[in-house]
Amino acid sequence: MTVVNSPNLKNQNSETIGYSTKEFSLNKINLLEIDGKGDFLCPNCQATISPDDESEEGYSILEPKVKNNTLQGLLIRCNNCSNKILLTGFPALENI
Repeated sequence: MTVVNSPNLKNQNSETIGYSTKEFSLNKINLLEIDGKGDFLCPNCQATISPDDESEEGYSILEPKVKNNTLQGLLIRCNNCSNKILLTGFPALENI
């Protein structure tokens, strides 16, 4: 799996993430680097993805990554362009 970080975010490190899916490219977005209420643009098509969208019209949840009962990451797919996005930063959000 190749991880491509979103160009508008601070951290540009690539890494391999252990998900039980086939090889694919994805964008990685750290939620701690997002201003506002958590909305962000799909790095591929610029569609707005909002955590308030419970209908899954804008995105679909593909796979959570849980370790020791703590959410480590969330793999989602933009429903506009099918781009896969890995959301990170959940453990640190618990301390806010």
